[in-house]
Amino acid sequence: MARVLALDDDRLVQRLIGVTASELGHEALAASTLAEGLALCRNGGCDVVFLDVLLPDGNGLERIPELRALPDPPEIVIVTGHGDAAGADLAIRHGAWDFLTKPLSLDNLRLILERVVAFRRQRQNAATDLRELRSIVGESPALRACLDAAAQAAASDINVLLLGETGTGKEVFARAIHDGSARAAMPFVPMDCASATESLLESQLFGHTRGAFTGADQDRDGVARLAHRGTLFLDEVGELPVALQRSFLRLLETRRFRPIGGKAEVQSDFRLIAATNRNLVEMASLELFRTDLLYRLNGITITLPPLRERKEDIPLLCRHFVERLCARYDACDKSVSDDLVEALLRYDWPGNVRELGHALERAFAASRGEPQIFAGHLPLDIRMAVARSRLGKPGGAPSAVPAGPAASAARPYQTYREFKEATERNYFKGLLEITSNMSEGARIAGLSRGHLYELLKKHGFDK
Repeated sequence: MARVLALDDDRLVQRLIGVTASELGHEALAASTLAEGLALCRNGGCDVVFLDVLLPDGNGLERIPELRALPDPPEIVIVTGHGDAAGADLAIRHGAWDFLTKPLSLDNLRLILERVVAFRRQRQNAATDLRELRSIVGESPALRACLDAAAQAAASDINVLLLGETGTGKEVFARAIHDGSARAAMPFVPMDCASATESLLESQLFGHTRGAFTGADQDRDGVARLAHRGTLFLDEVGELPVALQRSFLRLLETRRFRPIGGKAEVQSDFRLIAATNRNLVEMASLELFRTDLLYRLNGITITLPPLRERKEDIPLLCRHFVERLCARYDACDKSVSDDLVEALLRYDWPGNVRELGHALERAFAASRGEPQIFAGHLPLDIRMAVARSRLGKPGGAPSAVPAGPAASAARPYQTYREFKEATERNYFKGLLEITSNMSEGARIAGLSRGHLYELLKKHGFDK
């Protein structure tokens, strides 16, 4: 049974959606304002929200990101009497599942509800399976969105491109997609495109025959052949030399290749997952990466968030890494202190999850036979960065310190986000000084009353 919310100020629409949901065996809820609907979603959780656009306290489209950021975000179906193509595009781009216009057809409403509930159940099951397969740790909205996309990828053979900074877990996700796919029983074959010269990469990719070049004393299969019926994972694909990209593109198109020195072509049925921390679109514009190859790679693209953008996952990751270390070193009674977690949350983790894991391993070693790990056990560079953050100075991550005359000229400079926050606050402070009510302020600012209220609340204004 699903919980279905009709968030619409039209009582007839509420009743129509409620009756349809009840007939299908679901729990029906109703709300007439965004405030009421968001409260229901936060407190009890909803599986599906039929969301009106024009509501008494704001624009429904503007609040979709807030709904999607909930711990268990609902599927959203936009319902409006003012349907247009631009509105539909905006709704889907913001994360809505579908877009319906009034008057509603009972048959269409029933069909949409059946489909969206089935979609939600399938996606939740697939995401849970992936989490269990690879111990992907975290509950943040950003990570859940990646798990949803990975679950979709695992259900097909389409090429996958994983994007993200170094250390965000691209290979972990690649293995999770493989383990959750129909090819799970076959090989997962990784290849690092940044680890070798062009000639060696070609040999690693396609293999070679005995005598093909100096030192080739026996036939050797390349990763393209080893991944037959399994998954080929190309890490740092942005480092693939341009000259080799053409050959690899042909391999993707035909699934056939010729080993170096070989006379006959070999066929390989592999599924491709590629990963990079480079901007391939920008590289293509500079002719450093083939545009046609980029199109081939870009079947499903998943951008993994840096750890600094999902800090709510850090306590979970901390417990996960410490539990693994305890199991490895047979130290079952080792625990973490509150000040350790606080320090981890203050640091920006430029090396992301990989850096966090290494830091905790060093702290674990530093704590030796002690029963608890404290912030004082962390590496020195991290403790220094945390200390700077407590003083309100920039530098949540270690950075190079200029030496000599340049050192005296170095000055901290505010981030763009800090500048934007300060400028926005000054704008609303001035707006409140010249307006007498919310309606007038919303008109001057060009915002809905609901949006204006949220921004004022964000910056600490009570009016």
